[in-house]
Order: sequence, then C-alpha cells, then structure tokens
Amino acid sequence: MLFTEKKLVAAGVGTTWRESRPGVSAWIRAKSMEKNSPSEDSHYHTPVLLDEVLHFMAPAAGKIIVDGTLGGGGHSEAMLKAGAHVIGVDQDDQALEHAGARLAGFGDQFTALRGNFSNLPQLLADAGVGKIDGLLVDIGVSSWQLDEADRGFSFGKEGPLDMRMDRNVAQTAADMVNQSSENELKQIFRDYGEERAAGKLARRICERRIIELFKTTTDLAEFIASISPRGGKIHPATRVFQALRIAVNDELGVLRSLLENAAKLLNPGGRLAVITFHSLEDRIVKQFFRHASQPQIDRKEWPEPRPNPDYCYKLITRRPVIAGAEEIQTNKRSRSAKLRVVEKI
Repeated sequence: MLFTEKKLVAAGVGTTWRESRPGVSAWIRAKSMEKNSPSEDSHYHTPVLLDEVLHFMAPAAGKIIVDGTLGGGGHSEAMLKAGAHVIGVDQDDQALEHAGARLAGFGDQFTALRGNFSNLPQLLADAGVGKIDGLLVDIGVSSWQLDEADRGFSFGKEGPLDMRMDRNVAQTAADMVNQSSENELKQIFRDYGEERAAGKLARRICERRIIELFKTTTDLAEFIASISPRGGKIHPATRVFQALRIAVNDELGVLRSLLENAAKLLNPGGRLAVITFHSLEDRIVKQFFRHASQPQIDRKEWPEPRPNPDYCYKLITRRPVIAGAEEIQTNKRSRSAKLRVVEKI
C-alpha cells in the first residue's frame, strides 16, 4: 500500500460561498532535475476558484485527495500546502512533467499517476490506494494547452489541427474533420458545440476538403469565418473548435464515467468537487448530483415515491459557485467556471 487509509472526520460544511504507470513519480522527479521549474509561466498553472476549492475540500494532514485533472498543479499545490496527501492524475505527459517539477519539493506527500480520470478506480487500485477523502476535477482544456500552438486547441494561433489531450490517442481533430461524414460532422457541431449552422458548416467543410484537406487550426478557423462572418462577441469558429475538442477527447463520456464511479472511491464524508466551463458539462453534473442526492424518487405512474437506488450524496452547493469580479479580472478563464460539490453520505 502506498498510503495508510484513514477515515475522514467530517469537516464543517459551509454553503455560503458565492492508466496508472509504475514509476511515474520517480520519472517526474528526474525530469525536474533536468530543467528549471516552469513556475515562472503563470499561464501554465493558474487555478480557477482556488479559495472556493480549498473551502469545500478542506484539505488537511491525514486526508488523501485526488486531483483528477492535475494540469499545471495549482490546485494540488494549495492542497499539499494545507497538509493533505495529493494524488495527481493526468493523461497529458507535458502536464505530468511540468506539474511534477513544480511539486517535487513535496516528496512522498505527492504522487502522480498517468491516465484518464475515467479510469480512476483501476489507476488507484494499481497504485495500491484504497478509499480517498476527496476528489477534484477541473473539466476541459487548460490555459497552457490553449497557449501551446502545436497542441492545436486554439484557432488564434497557427498549429496542427490536433486537439488531443492524450497524444497516445490515434484520432486527431484533423482526422475527424477530413474523414467524418457530413452527417457525423453535423451531429458533432450541433450536439457538442450547440452550433446553429451545424448543417451548413458540415456541408461546406466536406466540399472544401475534396479540393484540399484541413491541416492547421487557422486554415479551419478562417474557412469557418468566411462562411459565418462574426455577428457577436465570439469568433465564428469558437463552437466548432469546442465541439471537435469534446469529440476527439470524448469529454462528456469521460465525465459521465467519473460521476458513476466516484462514490465507490470516497470514504463516508468524502467530497466530490467538479469545475465545469460550459453548459453541456454543467448540465450533466447538475442533473447527476440532483438525482444522486434524492433519498426517494417519484413518477406519475407510481402510487407513491420509492427509495432511490442511486442515493449516495448530500448536496453541498445547491447552486453553482462562480468566480468573483476580482478573480475574473485577473484570470479571464474563470468567467465561465462553475463549481458544484457533493458529499458522500
């Protein structure tokens, strides 16, 4: 066992706030010796809703908390400083390297695991970890990933049309754009980007790729802009890029898998905190938390309510927690962040 399991003594509840790979921690520490820590790059690890996360997760000595989206390590660092043992999980090798270098000074208090958080039960089991006292996930693309042109997430910087969070995954966004059928692209743009012109864009993309395949972010973005000129504050390609990223990384499927598995990992009193950045994700989390926190369920065809077989949580945040004006001013990414928290009963 990597850790001694300790039952959580429940902290005060406040609601007034507006693939495991053996040796990866050693690999990270070795990497940190090869180059300077990237801590000077503030874009790499600016954590959103940090104070709120610390309030609700209440990290302390003796607690084991999983940061399911390690990213730049900002949330993990704050919880480590509070005394908790943190397990950071990420599928992105760059994130593991950079965050690992940043957190190397915490020694055995920090453990890094490579993998997707949808596989968390197996990742923790392989690492010899039993129950945990908290699980935090910050869904979506990181600021540093957007800033890295060669990752292909941003239409504002020319780079390969990639968008893979895990570069071991075979299909890129370019593959999807150039190989999917017109109906498939229409469904992706409509369901994952809530794009009103999904059909038109899918048809025109299929027509254009016969002449020349899409290879770069700016090529696709400029083509979309030529079809759907800017009519508001956001770039015409925003929804399409969001949709492709979600589809390439199966983000909604991964989120559903996490929600279904989280309760099995938590000690009684342990908390699950999820930060989302757009309505599709937030809707999934809100509906799941609402259902799993109802002792009984009722339907019109039933004579009386029945026990809810999925009841396992107590709602801690009845409404999403959002960033304040000061944080939004210093970190624009936090504008769309929503935090929801439940506690295992």
